[in-house]
Amino acid sequence: MIAITCSNLVKKYGSLRAVNDLNLQIEKGECFGLLGPNGAGKTTTAEMLEGLIRPDEGAITILGSTWGTKSDVLLREKLGVALQETELTDKLTVEETLKLFGSFYRRAKPTDDVVGLLGLREKTGTWVSRLSGGQRQRLALACALVGSPEILFLDEPTTGLDPQARLSIWDVVEKFKTSGGTVLLTTHYMEEAERLCDRVGIMDRGRLIAL
Repeated sequence: MIAITCSNLVKKYGSLRAVNDLNLQIEKGECFGLLGPNGAGKTTTAEMLEGLIRPDEGAITILGSTWGTKSDVLLREKLGVALQETELTDKLTVEETLKLFGSFYRRAKPTDDVVGLLGLREKTGTWVSRLSGGQRQRLALACALVGSPEILFLDEPTTGLDPQARLSIWDVVEKFKTSGGTVLLTTHYMEEAERLCDRVGIMDRGRLIAL
């Protein structure tokens, strides 16, 4: 089954085409990596697939649905998104943050399960402002997973993290994929793509130049 399809996708910013005639299919249950230099169009592509921004041209189908219809709310409940930078409320604890995000979904996982999965059990009562960079990144991933998504979008999830924190996040992504989840990963790290991805697409200047 195809989880994600986009055809002839174009996103313009003025005269610049950040994404230029992109065609892509991602199978259900695979981890697909988007690689390329800064400005290649990876994040813009991910944001269009996530429904955060609209393409100027082309079509997107996610789990059989398209953005901009009555099914948007139901579709969002099937997606988990971890952005490059996730701004969380500093004066909420880890537990409060996850309960807040879980309240947005009808199929939310128990907070304790997600805390255990991400190795944050000892930090449940800690304010977000007092977490390390790696702990914040794990909390952002926990927020993406708490709604029991079918597709997980990860935009450079381990940038700037130490090796131990990176391995921890890799383990979580692998468990999600083993359970049948689909992952779209953007990354600059070759070893990350090699470890996690079934296929990779190389983007440059808004185009997919290799698959």
